[in-house]
Amino acid sequence: MLIIDADPVKSKQDSVGDGNPSLASSSLQRQPPPTFEESIADHVLHFPQDDSLNLAQEGGEEPPAFAPYDAHYFTSRSGDTISHDSHLNDDGEALYRFLLSQASTPPTIILRCQGSHNETHTRMVHSHRNGHTEMKTEQYTERITDFDFCIDVGQHFFGEPTHWSYADSTPAYRGRMYQEVGISEEKRKAQKSERKAAKAWDIERTRRGFPPWIGSDYAWREDQPYVMQTNGVLRSSWTLRQWADDYCASRKYLKEFNYHKVAYGWNFEAVRVAAISVVNSTHYRGDLTVQFETSQNVVSVRSHNRLSRALSNRWIKFLLFLTLIYPRVEQNTKQSAPDAHAESPFRDVFETVDATAQGSSLTDPPGRRTKVVGMREGEWFRQWEGTIRRAVQNRLQDRQPLTMPDDHPAHQALVLDGY
Repeated sequence: MLIIDADPVKSKQDSVGDGNPSLASSSLQRQPPPTFEESIADHVLHFPQDDSLNLAQEGGEEPPAFAPYDAHYFTSRSGDTISHDSHLNDDGEALYRFLLSQASTPPTIILRCQGSHNETHTRMVHSHRNGHTEMKTEQYTERITDFDFCIDVGQHFFGEPTHWSYADSTPAYRGRMYQEVGISEEKRKAQKSERKAAKAWDIERTRRGFPPWIGSDYAWREDQPYVMQTNGVLRSSWTLRQWADDYCASRKYLKEFNYHKVAYGWNFEAVRVAAISVVNSTHYRGDLTVQFETSQNVVSVRSHNRLSRALSNRWIKFLLFLTLIYPRVEQNTKQSAPDAHAESPFRDVFETVDATAQGSSLTDPPGRRTKVVGMREGEWFRQWEGTIRRAVQNRLQDRQPLTMPDDHPAHQALVLDGY
């Protein structure tokens, strides 16, 4: 801070004016300006002891630095993320940010192959009757597991998740215990035929790996991959933030906001059928189960009270079901928020200006050039076909998902010169 004392300057000017005015004027005109060292040594300039200039303090203290809210949550045995955090139930912005942070973690999806058969055995049973020991034979059936292994498929997710929502005309939970269509004041209970058609299409779409935002009226063709583009996937009239605000504004004692993560991009049913054919090629004739299993794909935000926390315990919930308490409580006090979604693709589509692009590049009707990136299901199956066959023949039983084919070169071999 610079403080200028005007009185000494005035006295100097007065002393100069008392002498010869012309001489004083001439000497002032010829006198060179002072140096920097002379200026700071002059008593006219006074420097404060604290030379830190904090202009922001004039209007009060600076606001604290922004920090994201760290919500409390836990993971259930099925891998779902569950939170009873009170702040997430009251602040729509905090809930919205929490969902975005959870969406960055993709779901876990595995291909599980199980084979088993029944064996009938005979055993001797001793019994005592009227002081006598009797022996008889009986037969019993035992379930034998031949092989049980799984393959990590989710490691091939490509790109960032995209948030999408159901259209207003699609049956979904929108604040009631039953599915509705419409939005705001135009909501109505979905008819049985609408719910049945939507469920059938959702199952078919999941099996074939279609992007979740396309409807049953779309004429799917393999030469039109541009439908996997994520432009305009928010079909609902409300945004995710608006749904979060609507949930937080509800005063229901029991309420729940479910956020689902969906994988798409592969024809999962075709992969499953191909895996079954590989197992059958080993002449296995037992009971075979080949299916995709998804976990860590649901984020559930629930009310912050003791009853809601108790219902998150599956054993307590089971006991309440047996006593018919939970259905009545749920009917009278519970609100189900709309199901919001995020998708994680195995393949994605990008526009390219290279008209000579090779491989998976295709020309779509508007004349744009698009290119599909990511691993295709055929490429993945070619890598794992031999591993699946050998795992069945060797009766492999392993709880840990396989992440690398057994015929893949070891990392130590790849670094060898000339390998």
